[in-house]
Amino acid sequence: MSLSAIKYEPMATSEKGKLWIILNPAAGKGKAAKQYPKIEHFLKSHGENFEILRTKGPGDALEMARNLPLGQADAVVAAGGDGTCNEVVNGLLTRQNPLPMPPIFGILPIGRGNDFSSTPGIPTDVEKALEVIVRRNLRLLDAGLVKGGFFPDGRYFVNGIGMGFDTKVGFEAAKMKIKSGISYAFGAIITLVRFEPSPLVQIRYDDKEMTLPAAIVSIVNGRRMGGIFFMGPNALLDDGEFDLCSVQHPSSRRKLMKILLHYPKGTQTECEGVFTGRASHFHLTALEGGMAVHCDGETVCYDGKELEIFCHKHVLRLMVGDATLPWSIQ
Repeated sequence: MSLSAIKYEPMATSEKGKLWIILNPAAGKGKAAKQYPKIEHFLKSHGENFEILRTKGPGDALEMARNLPLGQADAVVAAGGDGTCNEVVNGLLTRQNPLPMPPIFGILPIGRGNDFSSTPGIPTDVEKALEVIVRRNLRLLDAGLVKGGFFPDGRYFVNGIGMGFDTKVGFEAAKMKIKSGISYAFGAIITLVRFEPSPLVQIRYDDKEMTLPAAIVSIVNGRRMGGIFFMGPNALLDDGEFDLCSVQHPSSRRKLMKILLHYPKGTQTECEGVFTGRASHFHLTALEGGMAVHCDGETVCYDGKELEIFCHKHVLRLMVGDATLPWSIQ
């Protein structure tokens, strides 16, 4: 059944179902495994009905979330980084028997990169994040679907799509053993030094179209990628649209560096050659060259030619803290 065919009743938060914690022990370069006793002790001390499931390799979190015997009030919590979140979301949104209401999704950000969880203000401190989980404060959440590359049938995401420079930075950062923010900074330096040519990309959305040699294209639901870069500083998690930010290939490394220095502040629109937009459906075509693309840090393609991206509105319920900024409905 397609997500668009599912009709949901109004959101309810009063019921207290079981917590299914999907823990990726390999997240955070293996540091996530050490959080098991703390998670178990906290949930027991708060009288929760819970089960902790440990993954053994890539794809496990997706299959677990897809096949759990979920009740309507049960919540599935991704304990790991952005990759774990992405797998859990894909599992929840590809279940053969969808729930009558959007699945409840929680995050314990104990991975190496925790970009998505930063937008709704979920704490990186484990106990504080667990407090968010047990409070069960829910907000409706959009999700994206990208079709193309390694995923011709589609891959869901909640944070965003990155093409070009930031994807290549991610590839470099993944090779490093240091902390995420630092590794992305070093990856950015390496990619900047290389200063490779950018593909000529046609971007179509709504009734608009642009063609440019694209150094960076970000289509985002969340606000942050790469630890420190605010690719969509004004993105909203529940408005049914994604924010677009594209950067035309600059004439020099110095100009690219100038633009990049704006991303940690989210002020890149002040720079020449930066274009923004907002829509629920995007179509990207590489007219010359190929696109290196990721979604939520998962590689979509290394040399892709065509991608289609859709926003599915209000298909998840996210367990959140007190953050109010990233929501259109206050």
